[in-house]
Amino acid sequence: MITRIREVRRARGLTLEQVGALCDPPTTAQTIGRLETGTRTVSIKWLNRIATALGVAASDLVALPEQRTVPVAALLGPEGARAPTRPLDLPSPAAADDMIGVQVTASIGDYRSGDAIWCRRIAPADFAAAMNRDVLLPRPAGRFLFGRLIGREGDRLQLLPLGVGGRQQVLTDPPWGAVAEQLIRRL
Repeated sequence: MITRIREVRRARGLTLEQVGALCDPPTTAQTIGRLETGTRTVSIKWLNRIATALGVAASDLVALPEQRTVPVAALLGPEGARAPTRPLDLPSPAAADDMIGVQVTASIGDYRSGDAIWCRRIAPADFAAAMNRDVLLPRPAGRFLFGRLIGREGDRLQLLPLGVGGRQQVLTDPPWGAVAEQLIRRL
């Protein structure tokens, strides 16, 4: 199996040691290096562990023949834009089975008209992990709330609206939620 572990790790600006430390349970930089270069076979278990450590989907770490990529021309950081020292590619956004979208039709908060927000569905048991993140929550009659999840008291969730001057909104016992994970924006 051809992997893209090295490309994704470098695009995230992480060292082998950092990725090894982020794995659960932690592993060595040498092991990550062997998995990157193919000197050690990458199992599904390892692929999932490394994907979680890098904050990407496991499918982003596998090079598929039909998968399109975009070559990286420059790396942007505090020192400005610079050319990469090695060829790098960015994978095209890939939707997972648990993804849903939000299309922004008018600018509000940090979002602009035309933005697409990719959200990962979560169960009520996972709401605590979404604290201080933008979430989409269903309401009765086909309506929704979208805002920053700022509190949880029992089955009551507290959201801060995106717009300026909005009041905190409270929703009781939603059956599911979705956490904003990726912003697609045309410039």
